[in-house]
Amino acid sequence: MAITVEEIAAIKELQAQGFGPYQISAQVGADPKTVRKYMKQDDFSPAVPQPKSLCGKLTPWIPTICVWLEEDQQNRHKQRHTAKRIYDRLVKEDPAFSCSYRTVSRYVADWKAERRQGHGAQELVWHPGECQADFGECDMYVRGSRVVVKYLVVTFPYSNVGYLQCFHGETAECLCQGLKDIFHYIGGVPQRVVIDNATGAGRRMGEVIRLTELFQRFKAHYGFSLTFCNPRSGNEKGNVENKVGYFRRNILVPIPKTESLEHFNAQVLEECELDNCRDHYKLNIPMCELFQEDKQQLLRLPELPFECCKYRRLLTDHYGKFCIDNCHFYNIGPQYADSELWVRIGAFTVEPLDS
Repeated sequence: MAITVEEIAAIKELQAQGFGPYQISAQVGADPKTVRKYMKQDDFSPAVPQPKSLCGKLTPWIPTICVWLEEDQQNRHKQRHTAKRIYDRLVKEDPAFSCSYRTVSRYVADWKAERRQGHGAQELVWHPGECQADFGECDMYVRGSRVVVKYLVVTFPYSNVGYLQCFHGETAECLCQGLKDIFHYIGGVPQRVVIDNATGAGRRMGEVIRLTELFQRFKAHYGFSLTFCNPRSGNEKGNVENKVGYFRRNILVPIPKTESLEHFNAQVLEECELDNCRDHYKLNIPMCELFQEDKQQLLRLPELPFECCKYRRLLTDHYGKFCIDNCHFYNIGPQYADSELWVRIGAFTVEPLDS
């Protein structure tokens, strides 16, 4: 029978009063041998916790399990061995296997825990006036038709405030239009914008960053600095990654219905503003109050708004149609057949221009 800390303390106290082991045994109710053991003991410091040892019965199969788990490191995350799958394989492939599922599960969990050590992430510090941007994808009903929509989310990590705008794609025109509308809605320009390899902005290849011409013009017009995340480093913009999912589950459920994305975008900014009145997830202060510090660090808006469009010279075919990106066809009438024209392409419009 195990002896408690209170009983040990009572033994030492009675020993200090001059009682012998048999007298202490009678008062405490412990075996005299146990009493003598603790009477001789001088160090009662807490013992260092020892890791639990694995069940010895599993030892013959541990090399096999390790081989399977090591091979899994080259496979997709969703196509790797689970503890249940390892257990089922051992039962099926080796008639001598006699361990329980719990033993296998505990070993697999310990194996994975050892290899996770040193792979944590340091919490990033964000200053007022900095924002992150990213695209998500959802369904919407536009004029009665269900379509796939790309939505741009811009968040300010310092305050956790976020805004969204919806488009039919992730082009440079869409990215610039969404950022422009949010900048003008909040009344200023963030000092720094953090994005990943978004097609509309450009590409980061190693240390070389190549921006699209339209986004370069947009960046020069509004004067913010730009930071590209490292490849496969979503944690570097974790705030906007979380907000993309939050908006999808809340503002975009149930599936929105609208006559046009422009109309929806005007309304959803007000809905985002109401959502920003929630308390901050850590500070228990309304996010809209923290956002005032973000606003104080914003750059001034330029006097002239930016035209988020690009111009392209195209040829029409025999029917007066022209094609954009080898997949989108537009008909402007047979009177313009076999002719050259300029087209202004925006986030929501495609406008053929005459001379």
